[in-house]
Amino acid sequence: MSLIAVVYHSGYGHTQRLAQAVADGAGAELVAIDAEGQLPDGGWETLLDARAIILGAPTYMGGPSWQFKKFADASSRPWYSQAWKDKLFAGFTNSASTNGDKQVTLDYLFHLAMQHGGLWVGAGLLPANTKAATRNDVNWTGAFTGVMAQSPSDASAAEMFPGDLETGRLLGQRVAAIAARLGA
Repeated sequence: MSLIAVVYHSGYGHTQRLAQAVADGAGAELVAIDAEGQLPDGGWETLLDARAIILGAPTYMGGPSWQFKKFADASSRPWYSQAWKDKLFAGFTNSASTNGDKQVTLDYLFHLAMQHGGLWVGAGLLPANTKAATRNDVNWTGAFTGVMAQSPSDASAAEMFPGDLETGRLLGQRVAAIAARLGA
């Protein structure tokens, strides 16, 4: 099985919990970006060895956290050598508001992957958009580019909506299935 890495930043624990759900679905290794925007020891090597990289960041003020942006800027080194070319990529984000401009963050993650010559994997899920739908359904936010989770500003990470976590797990599972199908 190919190595899949989930590289993410989490400010309050919500995005970390979503990252864990994605990693569980993909059988992936977590690579956490710290509060200073740095990867742990061996983090860059993990990303180099990975066949698929799933990117995750909270949406703050209409885009990814500065810590994630610092990592993205530092990824110019593998960009210059085309080290991540043809890897599979996917992405996820979380914010307190239902919309909260999360699509801007997913677009940022998508464009970062495209700059690296990657192949993007979207959510591949229908939205929960019927009258019978509830907030705990899979893909309640109706995202197609990746996973958009919503955590109320007064909710702990332990109180995240089960449907959002399941949506993350399904994204991870999809990336792993596509990597296996491609023989990666």
